Amino acid sequence: MPEYPEMENYRRLLSQHIINLPITGVTVNRDKSLNVEPEVFKASLTGVRIVFVERRGKNLIFHLQDGKRLLLHLMLGGLLFYGTEEERPNRTTQIELHFGEQILYIMGLRLGYMHFLTVKQTEEALAKLGPDIMDRKLTEDKFALRLKGRRGSLKSVLVNQSVVAGIGNCYADEIAFEAGLLPSAPVQGMPDETVSRLYQAVRKTLSDAADIGGYMEMPFMTGDTVTGAYNDQCKVYDRGGETCVRCGGTIRKEEQSGRKVFYCPDCQHEH
Repeated sequence: MPEYPEMENYRRLLSQHIINLPITGVTVNRDKSLNVEPEVFKASLTGVRIVFVERRGKNLIFHLQDGKRLLLHLMLGGLLFYGTEEERPNRTTQIELHFGEQILYIMGLRLGYMHFLTVKQTEEALAKLGPDIMDRKLTEDKFALRLKGRRGSLKSVLVNQSVVAGIGNCYADEIAFEAGLLPSAPVQGMPDETVSRLYQAVRKTLSDAADIGGYMEMPFMTGDTVTGAYNDQCKVYDRGGETCVRCGGTIRKEEQSGRKVFYCPDCQHEH
């Protein structure tokens, strides 16, 4: 599932290419991806411009010139591609936003969605989200307060979107590795020094991953060499059985509360 780095990479690229371009057409191939009738969706968007693309957690919010919003969540397997009909990947698309000859293809929305909402409805839809993990207002002290009194393992708390929004399976493991902590480390009673180390690991891991495009499997557009570059940079995620780049130990793969976890038992600890 796309997490902060992937969605932030998409936000940056979309902001470069579609802002203030009129939507010249809309194609809907999966009605269930919408919250309104396809004809209403098409009529509401045709001729309208996207004036700003915002990211909140794993969500993208397209601000329309008429004040309405498009709320996109890719969920598991969702991908974006921007280009012409000739350039498009050989994949099924659920929604297509046309900008003249250039088209934003939204694909892989088996569970994901794009909803047409008012500002109030958008805020209501996102009301249960915790603060965005990379929001400048989420200082180290405020991050510590979000963890204070929480029960459960480090990984389960990091991926809880009501605690902080934007981290999923992959980066929870990468952050734990950067901090030298086990994904199973208990959050309750975590020493202040450890929380500080964790906060720095969050900032470094996510900003580095976003800057090199996250781990998406497909480029955003023809000629895009950035998107997906982090896939080869993962230190532990999906590296079960491989050698730890830090200590030479062996990366272990286990299951924790129904989630895959990857870690090095030799250089990751509880504190």
